[in-house]
Amino acid sequence: MNYFEKLSENPYKDMEWNIPEKKQGNINIIGGNSGSFKTEIRAAEFIDATFPVQEIRLILPDALKSKLPNLPNFLFVPSTDVGTFAESQILLDSFNATDYNVVLGDLSHNTETARVIANAIKNSEKMTLVTRDTVDVIADNLPERILMNENVVFLASIAQLQKLLRSVYYPKMLLISSSLVQVAEILHKFTLSYPVGIITLHNGQILVSSSGNVKAIALEKTEYSPISFWNGEVAGKIAGMNLYNPNRFVEATIAGIVR
Repeated sequence: MNYFEKLSENPYKDMEWNIPEKKQGNINIIGGNSGSFKTEIRAAEFIDATFPVQEIRLILPDALKSKLPNLPNFLFVPSTDVGTFAESQILLDSFNATDYNVVLGDLSHNTETARVIANAIKNSEKMTLVTRDTVDVIADNLPERILMNENVVFLASIAQLQKLLRSVYYPKMLLISSSLVQVAEILHKFTLSYPVGIITLHNGQILVSSSGNVKAIALEKTEYSPISFWNGEVAGKIAGMNLYNPNRFVEATIAGIVR
């Protein structure tokens, strides 16, 4: 299994030297609905406090205009009657008007919103990390076409990946009961078939996979728990490290997550 390596420590700490002293680069945080937007706000604040990003833009449904201040880094786009993202050119354009997108979800299982977000991710020409309920949206909308977009990265649970694989009739099945080696083998074969990046958590191990390569490192090497791993901060760290270390997805991701 020369494609799989289980790490005992973070061998990529030197990648932090690639973080510039002066602010540069742009990141979009996309998500939220009229009743839920705190995860997106916290993720933006975390990235701003951790990385020298020139602009962090929050892209939110305009149903939130009355609940949030009119700050320059807030981009309110058209929303549906229930306060989620509606179809709009401004939303589609925003995905390509940045350096890195983080789609945090809170999409409220709205059919129109699901279609709009899936279409934007499918056409994204910039690196786009999708996580939380956005992964479920993709599994139900254009999964094959999104999985062929080499700019897409999934931060997803095993259950979500199982749903995603099933949606494209992938012949191997991921199970909660699968061993670490079995999961690594499936991620190896899957990321050879589809040019996406995948980060998941299984049996206390973080697995990062791209182009058939899989690396694992213990969650205990980080400051996160199995619950806090999904709160949006990890997605922010992945985005920040990959923004300043392009074309080294696996290494930059591990360098960002592991303390």
